Amino acid sequence: MLYKFKSKASGDVIMLGPAGDKILGLLGREPSPQGIFEPRDMPAAIATLSAAVEHDEASRTAPGAAGDDDPVTRPPAVALRQRVWPLIEMMRRCHAEDEPIVWGV
Repeated sequence: MLYKFKSKASGDVIMLGPAGDKILGLLGREPSPQGIFEPRDMPAAIATLSAAVEHDEASRTAPGAAGDDDPVTRPPAVALRQRVWPLIEMMRRCHAEDEPIVWGV
């Protein structure tokens, strides 16, 4: 599945299914082909995603975290920060202009 987040206040943000599913899960939502982020919910969503990024980075830098030599436990090549940054920026713009973000419509 492909997620295409759209809003009148920002350009589109496109994510592949697994990344979109993970981000929606972090926000307490079930992955679904259609949905909406209301402007009133965006500050909490931004805070949640930012906290998840901080937690992810702390676990990456913790001593003895994932073993760099073992391909099974190696951290993903693309960090969570890189995955969520476009959506966080979109949410900031949309919240400032009081516009919702939709996908699948």
